[in-house]
Order: sequence, then C-alpha cells, then structure tokens
Amino acid sequence: MKRLCGIVVPMRNPILFGVIFALFCSSALLAQDNEKVPYVPSPIEVVDRMLEFADVKKADVVFDIGSGDGRMVIQAAKKYGARGVGIELDSRLVEIARAEAKKDGVDQLVEFRQGDALKADISDATVVTLYMLPSFNKQLRPILEKQLKPGARVVVHDYPIEGWNPVKWEEMPLMDKRPEVMPHNHILYLYIWKPEQK
Repeated sequence: MKRLCGIVVPMRNPILFGVIFALFCSSALLAQDNEKVPYVPSPIEVVDRMLEFADVKKADVVFDIGSGDGRMVIQAAKKYGARGVGIELDSRLVEIARAEAKKDGVDQLVEFRQGDALKADISDATVVTLYMLPSFNKQLRPILEKQLKPGARVVVHDYPIEGWNPVKWEEMPLMDKRPEVMPHNHILYLYIWKPEQK
C-alpha cells in the first residue's frame, strides 16, 4: 500500500497507481497556460536510472521529448556513447542545452531541435524518454504509434501513457521534495513498442 496525496493506494497495480497519481498530484505542475507543459527537470539520479531502465547502448538513438537543459541526451552520450536528439519548445533552454553539450564534449553526438514535439519527426528513435503531463502523453501517443519502429523503447517518468501496458515499472527509493511538485517517490515505466499493442 502507498499513501499518495493523503489517499492509500494499492501498489500491486502500477497503471492504477499512475492514473491516481496523475489525477491527484499533477495539479501542482500545471502552468498558467494549460496548453504549456511547465519545465520541471528530472533529477540526475532519475535520468541515470531511466537510461539504465531502457538498457541504452552505444548504437541507440535517444530522443528526449521536452528536453529542457538537455541533461537526458547529454548523459546518454557521456555514459554510453549513444547519439541523442532533444526536442524542446523553449528556445532559451535549447541554447542552454547546446552550450552544456559543447562544455561536456558531446556536441558531436547530440543535437537539440527547437519546436513542437507533437509536430516532430521521431522516426529515428530507438529510445524515447519523457517527463510530461498526462494530457501531453495522450496527445503524443498516436504520434509514437505512427512513427516508432517495432522494438523501440519508451521510458516515462511519473506519468504513464494511457492505453499502453508497461513491460516493467519501478518506484525509485528517492523522494521528490521539490516545491513545484507534490512529494512522491519517482516512478518509471518502460514500454516496448509493438504495433499490435494499439
């Protein structure tokens, strides 16, 4: 059992837990503009575990949706030698990410594209990572289904993709106490895309 936002939830069902988590805890993340997903970066410990969870290798191409300061694809390049693409709407964050990649010496492996992820070409991805709100994940799902190749891995932080069943999930022993989110342990979901799962 898990106490979440004052409610006791059975942990045997990760999908149910994720849905309840989204309903009761995501309100603290909502931006003033409901169509804009706020920038709340994943802690580096979560970034590392997401890459491990996806079993990232040198041959992979990691796409991070809503890449923020670029930490996900930069870390994939530094730790695994993987190529990466970050897609970010905020041009200021794109510039920060590019500068960080250059500083860390991986700018030849990663690139950052400024634009709307819902209009992006992600067909080259072998791994997709995201930390977005449930409403965005719902919009992104048909794009993933249309563009991803069979066997592509999708790792999601905290908010599961409605209608998809994870092959595994994990509650990390790391409490998120940042003021912009409700206190909770970080949860990861891994999906492996198969066309028949539509």
